[in-house]
Amino acid sequence: MRYGRGPEVLRDLSFDLPRGSFQFLTGPSGAGKTSLLKLIYLAMKPSSGSISFFGQDTATLPREDLPLLRRRVGVVFQEFKLLNHLSVFDNAALPLRVTGRKRSEYAEDVAELLAWVGLGDRMDANPATLSGGEQQRVAIARAVVAQPEILIADEPTGNVDSDMAMRLLRLFVELNKLGTTIVFATHDLQLVRLLDAPVMTLSNGHLHIRPPRSQRLRPEPLESEVYVEDGPAEDEHE
Repeated sequence: MRYGRGPEVLRDLSFDLPRGSFQFLTGPSGAGKTSLLKLIYLAMKPSSGSISFFGQDTATLPREDLPLLRRRVGVVFQEFKLLNHLSVFDNAALPLRVTGRKRSEYAEDVAELLAWVGLGDRMDANPATLSGGEQQRVAIARAVVAQPEILIADEPTGNVDSDMAMRLLRLFVELNKLGTTIVFATHDLQLVRLLDAPVMTLSNGHLHIRPPRSQRLRPEPLESEVYVEDGPAEDEHE
């Protein structure tokens, strides 16, 4: 996989995400972690190879079905992508609002989640008035509020202090216990060492997978499979 005529970013990758697993993704800056995450949540597609998502081959999936498939995935972006015309509460509640749920049905849960990430007193604030770390926590709350089947987190603790990083990691662990598959990209190897989880490491375009310390058997069925061959990537838009 490459961008335009640039050097190859990812090549000859093959891996799966077992249902209900927790996977770390590590590697140096520029190794392609964000590109790999975009492949997983279908923001990009490889020019060769295949991606199977929830048992469906995305290469043959009708374009109009992609948005519904993506609703089953929560994403924590590095850029936050908050909507400044909405309050912190409404940003966090957005995945629930787009499904047509009434505010009365989710207000208590959203308020509780925002309190958990330390924003219980900022629910009515405009995102533009928040610090980078606070915006990151709103983005995390938005990603997990609907309890997605897969959660993709791109450096979710990169803008918070160590105490909040630990708290957010516990939030992801609790969500994983409820059955959500987690892919947690991070540079913080101290966080990686805290969990007995597989570690996927990107280096020079290749992916190396280190199994968990306990060598647990892989649960079935698979929730997502990715195979990427050499070749250019093509952006996929909704």
